[in-house]
Amino acid sequence: MSVRLIAFAFLAAFVPAPGLAENPAPTHADVSYGPHDRNVLDFWKADSTRATPVIVFIHGGGFSKGDKSGIRKDSIIKASLDRGISFAAINYRYRSAAPIQEILRDCARAIQFLRSKAADWNIDKTRFASYGGSAGAGTSLWLAYHDDLADPASADPVLRESTRLTCAGANSTQFTYDIPRWKELFEKADQSVAEQLLLPTFYGLTTWTELESEAGKKIRSDCDMCGLISKDDPPVFLSTKGPGGPVTGRGHLLHHPLHAKAIQDRCREVGCIAVADLPGLEIRPGTDQPRDLSSFLFQNLQPAVSGPRK
Repeated sequence: MSVRLIAFAFLAAFVPAPGLAENPAPTHADVSYGPHDRNVLDFWKADSTRATPVIVFIHGGGFSKGDKSGIRKDSIIKASLDRGISFAAINYRYRSAAPIQEILRDCARAIQFLRSKAADWNIDKTRFASYGGSAGAGTSLWLAYHDDLADPASADPVLRESTRLTCAGANSTQFTYDIPRWKELFEKADQSVAEQLLLPTFYGLTTWTELESEAGKKIRSDCDMCGLISKDDPPVFLSTKGPGGPVTGRGHLLHHPLHAKAIQDRCREVGCIAVADLPGLEIRPGTDQPRDLSSFLFQNLQPAVSGPRK
């Protein structure tokens, strides 16, 4: 695996092949949820007399490109609305404007903003899901596994809301954004390669010494979704359709099914649920489990499912 291969791994865009549909226009489009130009979201309000669950789509693109508009013709929107589930799609800052730890918090704030609109938009705060591909997948897992970021004492009413999810879906995910940990799965993604890549810039740092400092380790551990998994975390669906085996290119490295398997293995260790569809590793959902992401999300957003952890 060359330095160039890994260097460009995070620039690889991932766009899942959608089922095309004629969806309605968003009920609310390009709504600002934060102070930055890319802190905007679209919201489709389900027609229901009861407060509705919400599925939130987080786009991929290596945190360097991509847009919420990519989901607009996907059949999951209409399928959600037909089931009385509202739908949202969000943008977030790119790496050119913010380090990874702040980008992840953009996405958390979007969840909090949607909860703050519960009364106006007929939203059930206790039933939230997110999903996406690649960067959107890893971010969804981070939201699922991170402790609640709600700050009840905040002067900002949005930040008083919960960031917790009922469930999450991850298509072609990475297992952690503590990138030095990738050597656990891919031997050649080692520290020497990371040094040549100036990896600290991913976290807004400038030197490897900073990255290995206590402050640097704290930032990395906060971005380590695999390391954040605990027993009381919500169920997730992991899907990676690409092959296993030796890494053959930058896209393969970024979306190798070993990433998803590492998440599933850790979930088994701590006792929480991770349904996996990883044909390249001959791993499939059990006979009593949902066979695809949409079914998983719809099933887990039913009213009987417990709300987010407080």
